[in-house]
Amino acid sequence: MLPYRILLSLASAAASSAFAIAFLYRYAEVLGLVDRPNERKKHVGNIPVIGGLCAFFGVLAGVLVAGQEHPFASYVLATAAVLVLVGAIDDRRELDVLPRLLVQTAAVLTVVACTGVHIHTLGHLFGVEMELGVFGVPLTLIAVIGLLNAFNMMDGIDGLAGALTMVSVATIAAYEGPSRWHSITLPLLMASALLPYLAVNLGLIGRKIFLGDAGSVMVGYVLAWTLIKLSQDNPAHLSTIDVLWCVALPVLDTLAVMVRRLREGKSPFKPDRGHIHHLLLNAGLTPRTTLAALVLLAVALAYLGTFTRMFNAGSNLLAFSALTLIYITAHRRVWLRQQSGRAASGAPVSVQYTFIERRVANRSASQNSNYQRRRSDMRRVADA
Repeated sequence: MLPYRILLSLASAAASSAFAIAFLYRYAEVLGLVDRPNERKKHVGNIPVIGGLCAFFGVLAGVLVAGQEHPFASYVLATAAVLVLVGAIDDRRELDVLPRLLVQTAAVLTVVACTGVHIHTLGHLFGVEMELGVFGVPLTLIAVIGLLNAFNMMDGIDGLAGALTMVSVATIAAYEGPSRWHSITLPLLMASALLPYLAVNLGLIGRKIFLGDAGSVMVGYVLAWTLIKLSQDNPAHLSTIDVLWCVALPVLDTLAVMVRRLREGKSPFKPDRGHIHHLLLNAGLTPRTTLAALVLLAVALAYLGTFTRMFNAGSNLLAFSALTLIYITAHRRVWLRQQSGRAASGAPVSVQYTFIERRVANRSASQNSNYQRRRSDMRRVADA
């Protein structure tokens, strides 16, 4: 595909996504696609969860303008459409984990059966070619479902999932180089289609919307298949370890949270407020500062990955493994320290307050203290 065709398709994806946002916003309440606050969701008011649907519409428009797509990309796009639909239903009705996992499994196996693409090798590690044989398809299932749920879990504050997607796509594009951008058309279109959503979600224009499960599942799914294809081609464009650095922060945080939940005897899929963005909010950072800090961290990890690419694959794997252990240990210590602080203050440790909630609570406590002081002064005057 010629460069001008790439630019035209990217512009079409962004414009179509923006049009879809403007159109669908009016009908979000009627369709039931609104996110209502509860004990885990601390936003104010009912917010339309249409960002993912609109971004996917933008991707479809971009693909039509781009023209002929590789059969692999077509199957990924078709199965992604099913996941986006199920995600929209989940946004509306909050489906259980099992039906979602079954649909995700069916989507992955469909791509494997129709294209033959899956993780069949981990590359040349420590002097041995790590062919997976019969374990290739199960590992592919774990990798794809794990990554799409990792992005779903990271969608906890405004702009985070979308911004991390941008970092991952930019890292893949940097690894591939401009001469090979035609091989990553789908993630590039997805990044363009997310730009209008990010502008609205962050309050730069229009009224706020959320990405929703439809969107977070889509970005994780497309990124997962893109990275698998690039690492399993012959010759491979990325090593299996390079792939991990492209999505380092979502992978690290999801592993840390799941390990912590398992150690606490809880389901690894049971949601809580213990992800890295929650920990930063609980530490007193504002949502915008938290977003900026995590985007910078994701960029730093991607840059670290470009440095470790100079080593052999085995050393690169050891570097990522060491980073994983450090992250999991640090994450757990911060979580336990914050839980201990909550317990020492007399509040239930299961309650996790954001910066804004703490500020409101502190203001209420201060007002109550002033009220009690005024009552005490009035008693002393009366007694006198």
